[in-house]
Amino acid sequence: MSFPATVHVVESSSRDGLQSLGAIIPTEAKAALIDALAATGITDFDAVSFVSPKWVPQMADGAEVVAAVTAPNVTLGGLVPNMKGLENAMAAGLTSIGVLTAASDTFNEKNINATVDESMHRIRRIILEAPEAVTINAYVSTATHCPFEGEQDPDWVAHLGETLLEWGAHTVTLGETIGKATPYHMERLLGEVLGRVPVDVLGVHLHDTYGQAIANTLVALEHGVAKMDSSAGGLGGCPYAPGASGNVATEDLLYLLDGMGIGHGIDLRSVAEVAERFCAEHNLTYNSRAGRALLAA
Repeated sequence: MSFPATVHVVESSSRDGLQSLGAIIPTEAKAALIDALAATGITDFDAVSFVSPKWVPQMADGAEVVAAVTAPNVTLGGLVPNMKGLENAMAAGLTSIGVLTAASDTFNEKNINATVDESMHRIRRIILEAPEAVTINAYVSTATHCPFEGEQDPDWVAHLGETLLEWGAHTVTLGETIGKATPYHMERLLGEVLGRVPVDVLGVHLHDTYGQAIANTLVALEHGVAKMDSSAGGLGGCPYAPGASGNVATEDLLYLLDGMGIGHGIDLRSVAEVAERFCAEHNLTYNSRAGRALLAA
């Protein structure tokens, strides 16, 4: 067992955290959230999404959010589901994009209106057309469970990840989309994927629906995974995964890393203060257990 010395945290509250809300958060508030979290030491944001506003209206202002962020020395990423999304992301000046498929055809069709095979072909075209300087982060959703098809085949997930890297993606992130996995499932998944995807380009995106995200994070750390998505305040969900809660709370992740002596460069208390204030201002539930404990002390 060899834990990484440091972990690279990708903050997803402004995209994955807000995409499922019934209410629309103002553009200025999203940008202010990113700016405030950047002041805590976070440098990498899964910030916006360039999907059709018809399907995800909460993400209709991606370009405007990017333009309104004032924090220096941060990377703002945008989810790009198709060529139109790539065009919009490039027009917004992004140098980092996310491309998305899933292990499950049913989820993929509901999420991005394409089978897995169709989405992979879309991704290949995006990779070919994207400027060379753009970093491409590939996501494989429903990596352990699909809300419609049940448990997924780790070998199939490994094949998808390996293929995405061969086509030119720079990283592969495994999305535990509905938060149903236990450490057993994570061990099984990583045992297959790491046989075909190098650990230094692998990330995890873990939801906490069943309270297993921190336990699953520990399994990923035991395997040497050092790139992890999280969401301040535990904000989030998925419009096409009924009942799914947010990503692992950034505060809970940082508390775990601090307790293990693993570096990350982010101030935990400051993240909790920013996220709790944002939730209070927008009538959202603050879901970080570590954050609540710290702020009550």
